[in-house]
Amino acid sequence: MKRSPILIGLGALLLFLFSGAYTVSEIEQVFITQFGKPVGDAINADPSNNQAGLHFKLPFIQQVNRIEKRILEWNGPAVDIPTSDKLYISVDSFARWRISDPIIYYKGLHDERSALARLNNIIGGETKNFIAAHNLIEVVRSQKDRKTVRDETLVDANSTLGVLPPIEFGRSKLEQDILAASQPKVAPWGIELLDVRFKRINYKAGVIEKIYSRMASERQQIADRFRSEGAGEAAKILGKKERDLLEIQSGAYRKEQEIKGKADAEATATYAQAYNSSPLAADFYQFVKTLDTYQKSLTKDTTLILTSDSDLFRLFKHMETPAKVPPQP
Repeated sequence: MKRSPILIGLGALLLFLFSGAYTVSEIEQVFITQFGKPVGDAINADPSNNQAGLHFKLPFIQQVNRIEKRILEWNGPAVDIPTSDKLYISVDSFARWRISDPIIYYKGLHDERSALARLNNIIGGETKNFIAAHNLIEVVRSQKDRKTVRDETLVDANSTLGVLPPIEFGRSKLEQDILAASQPKVAPWGIELLDVRFKRINYKAGVIEKIYSRMASERQQIADRFRSEGAGEAAKILGKKERDLLEIQSGAYRKEQEIKGKADAEATATYAQAYNSSPLAADFYQFVKTLDTYQKSLTKDTTLILTSDSDLFRLFKHMETPAKVPPQP
């Protein structure tokens, strides 16, 4: 019976000790509230000072509040924003943040859902402000000296197709400006904003069709130019073919006439030699040529009116017997 009060006292002491002891993990920061109000400084809130381990508090009247110490992510909703050159784009951003002062964070926001809503307003607002103040090319490009691979055979020398316009800031600079403008606005809520980046930038649904139409139009212009150049080359080839054909035909005709002239000259020389060989040969030639003339000019339907002394009528009247030519010795 005497041991019972001792055991009860030891049990109460142990309960008191266990109620006042608590542990802090490396991935969390802790602050104590007494009757709902924070007391003391936050524990393990300084990244350079690891205070994880066993700690004590007043039992029963003080409560342990645990806050995430690790880097947290924010994935904002995609928002439609008009750029400075009047192009509507959809911008999807993300950010990384941490709770730098858990007590201020607890007093102002209390939980992570409220913090994300506050980040939506602040980062989303700054994103709209900076994108609306710059052209689209500044949002999508990050390198000022970037050059595209440009096929000179597809575009004219004076064409701007495939040539990137110059930029003054670039995407990386805009992300840094958005981060610098958002950090002072989230600091009063006990939040440290570490980074802001663009996750996806795209045209609005209605604008995409216009972009595709413009791209198709540019490609159609290139195709039309190729067709025009092809038609020009075809005309040159056909013209050259006609000229070559005329030259070949002209040369062939000239060669033909030369051959005919040479043959006629040789035939005339042969005929002259044969005709002049004897009076009998000359009479025979005249006889043959007259018969040829009859054959070519007279048909069964031909009617001729000739005088009696006509040379053409001479063979119809009579044929003179050629004089005998003495034999050649």
